[in-house]
Amino acid sequence: MATNVHLTSELERFARECVAGGRYNNVSEVVRSALRLLQETEARRREFNLMLTEAEEESDRDGSVSVETVLADMDGIIAAARQ
Repeated sequence: MATNVHLTSELERFARECVAGGRYNNVSEVVRSALRLLQETEARRREFNLMLTEAEEESDRDGSVSVETVLADMDGIIAAARQ
């Protein structure tokens, strides 16, 4: 499948520098590599959003604890361990 992609002059220059550096054989390889990275980033974003949704549901279901309470509990545990 052939697809034409129009790059800004800055991106074109960067892609050509990548090829000149020897890591890629041509600009198409650079674009494919960039798309794979974008694909991975989008997958991580979806996973993160799912995790946030699950945490929000858990908080709604089980309740939550304030940061102040957690810090006070930690201070108590540390003080008890020092004694």
